[in-house]
Parts: sequence; structure tokens; C-alpha cells
Amino acid sequence: MATASILIIDDERVVQESLSRWFTEYGYDVRTAGDGRSGLSALAERPSDIVLLDIKMPGMDGITVLERIKEVAPEVVVIIMTAFATVDYAVSALKMGAWDFIRKPFDPDDLSRLVEKALEHRGLMAENVQLKRSIEEIARFDDVIGKSAAMQAVLNLVRTVGSTDSTVLILGESGTGKELIARAIHAASPRRYMPIVPVSCGALPDTLMESELFGHEKGAFTGAQYRRKGKLELADGGTLFLDEVGEISPKTQVDLLRVLEDRAFVRLGGQKLTEVDFRLVSATHRDLEAMVREGTFRQDLFYRLNVVPVRIPPLRERREDIPLLAEHFLSKLSRQMNRRFAGFEPAAMDRLARHDWPGNVRELENAVERAMVVGTPPVIREADLPMKAAGEPFPVEGETSLAAMERVHIQRILDKNESNVSRAARELGIDRVTLYNKIRKYGLRKE
Repeated sequence: MATASILIIDDERVVQESLSRWFTEYGYDVRTAGDGRSGLSALAERPSDIVLLDIKMPGMDGITVLERIKEVAPEVVVIIMTAFATVDYAVSALKMGAWDFIRKPFDPDDLSRLVEKALEHRGLMAENVQLKRSIEEIARFDDVIGKSAAMQAVLNLVRTVGSTDSTVLILGESGTGKELIARAIHAASPRRYMPIVPVSCGALPDTLMESELFGHEKGAFTGAQYRRKGKLELADGGTLFLDEVGEISPKTQVDLLRVLEDRAFVRLGGQKLTEVDFRLVSATHRDLEAMVREGTFRQDLFYRLNVVPVRIPPLRERREDIPLLAEHFLSKLSRQMNRRFAGFEPAAMDRLARHDWPGNVRELENAVERAMVVGTPPVIREADLPMKAAGEPFPVEGETSLAAMERVHIQRILDKNESNVSRAARELGIDRVTLYNKIRKYGLRKE
């Protein structure tokens, strides 16, 4: 039988040392930590059967530590150690999933008997714990659908890099599911005890990006009526996900590079240096190497971000996944919309499989949803689908002029870029003013 392991989390050194000696003599595998964050790190590195957790500690208190443990490893048995004055906190901890609590000062024999009972309880729950672990492992990749060789290679890389702390750059066109991959990497990492904090770089102007990342002190600028933590601080101990990192300005590139080098920052309007420990996962649909050559993206920052690149193939390069994805969306949306469709007629599925999907998985999901709205159960028919099959001409209201084709092409690029005029203009090779003029000229929609 394997030796039972105990992790003692207490800020008092004398408590750590005395309990460590006591339980080591009884044959337990004992580790200690002096604060909540160190305890979570130790637990992430190697699981323990029992956690003896002090509820009153500076920094991250025992309640927060308990919450983190129960989110990720509910099978770990937590025993709260508390002074008489904090019994109310201990009762709250029991409601949050602690197995029991003991008051300080306590007799080591009493604590030993409590630990023995806890191990008996854990043994009875072992089968259920193993089942739950299996379910969690499946759930990590539940939304990443794909049986193609290309997607299986991506998932294998996610599993491999997930267990490390390496910086990851996810590359792929808009709509390929880059954020899903980022969340899968986080879920497969030891940092899953802490949050993943997403930042949408393309949605924020440069004036707001600095405050979003670094936070601000009260009075730092007009309207700053209170102190606000930034995304960097919120991601401390966890994962920072920078979506569309290719959109950040040159100034923000410099600021981000400094944080990556120093692992510290200062809030806007502040003076205190705040240290942070986070894993960085970034994503972009842009060619950062080309931007480096053009001088619009810093080469040193690119090297920092591109430690482990993960390329998500566009849907047109993995057509064998289209039926699987379509059925997945049909099942999910049927529950959400309460419209029961059994599947797709063969002609409809064939059309889905032959379409090029410039908007990738997001466009496919939207197409399935639209078909479910206009269609009639029990199946989706070809006429319900919103797009033409690959190779068929696009409708231009009976026109064949160059202007008409331009209107259709611009609308497709706007749809592909989710009506982001800046990105669409870059892809079209024109400036934003020209694109706005053409949008007004052709009466194009920006959904």
C-alpha cells in the first residue's frame, strides 16, 4: 500500500516543524508550505491525500486556498486548523467542502485520529474520484472537435505543452477556435488551480489597453474613482491569454516586453512595483513574422511570444471534421433553442462539406443556427442553408459588373473579420477611410 501524503499549509514555522516531525514518525509522506500560494504550487507539483490548512494566513487566506483546491482537485481531503476566535470561518469552510476542522491549540493525538478517519473516508471515495478525473480529462477537450489528422496533431501538442510552463503562440485564421485551444492548454497545466484571464487586444484602443493590463490607482486619470486591478494582477499564479496580440500598438509592445522580462509592473498612477507570476498564451490571425520584417511588430517581443507555436488549421484543410462539427452544433443548439432536429439530409451535409468556410468554425456554427431558425424539423435541408456550395457563383442581384463583384467581396471580408473595419481594411490592402466610403457606397452591413 502506498504511503499516505500530507501537505501542511501554515504560516507559523513552529506548527510546520512540529506537525511535520509528528506525522513523519507515523510513516506519512509530509510536505510543508508557509503560505497559501506556496501550498497551491506544492499541490500542483504533486498531489497530496490530506491537506492540513490554517485558515488565518497573511496574503491568500485559508478560505481562498480551500476554494481553489475544491475547484480543481475535489478529491483532496482538507482539514482546517483554526483558533477559537475563527470558528465561524471554519464553519464556512465546512460548507465549502472542508472535511473537518480542529481548534488550535490541539493535541497531536487528536489530529492523528482525525487524519486516520479522513484517510478511511478518502479510500471509500477513491473509485468515484477516479471516475471524476476521467470525466474532467474528457471535458478539457470536449469543445475541441476534430478527428482529422491535423486536429489530432494539435491536440497531442496541447497535451504535451500543457504540462509545461512554456509560453505558447496560437496561430490561425479568425473563427478557428484559438481561445478554445488556449483554455485547453490551461486546463492541462498545473496552473489550472488558478484562473485563465483573457484580454481581447483587438477590441481595445491603445488608451484603454494600458489600464486594462496594468490596472490603475484612484485618481490616476479623470474618472478613476477607485483602485482597479489589471489583467496582469488578476492572472497572477494562472494564465494570461492575449487574444489577437498582433493588434497591440508599438507602445504596448514595449510595456508588455518589459513585464515579460521583469515579471513586475506598476499600476497607472502608482509607484509600487507589483511582482506577478503567470503563464502567457497568445493568439493571432496575423503573420507576425511578416510584421517583424515590416517593422510594425518588435522582433524581441515576437521571440518572447513564439516559444512554442501551435497552428490551428482552417476548416477547409480538415474537411473530414465538418460533418462531426455540424452534428455537434446541431445537438448543442437543439437544446438551447428547443428545436429538435434529428440531423441533416445528405444533400445538405454534402453542401456543408464542399463549402470553403472563410469564417471557419464560427461561420459553420452560424450557418447551422440560421438553418435551424428557417428550417422545419426533423432534418436540415439543403434549401435551409445560407451559403452557396464551393464553386457556385455568388448572387449579385443579376449584375455582372466589377462594382457588383467588389461589393460582394468586401462584404465577405467584413463577415470573415466580424465587421472589424481595421482588420478588413488590412486584408483588402486599403485604408480605413476608403473602406468606410465603400461601405456607405454599397450599403454594406456591419453586424
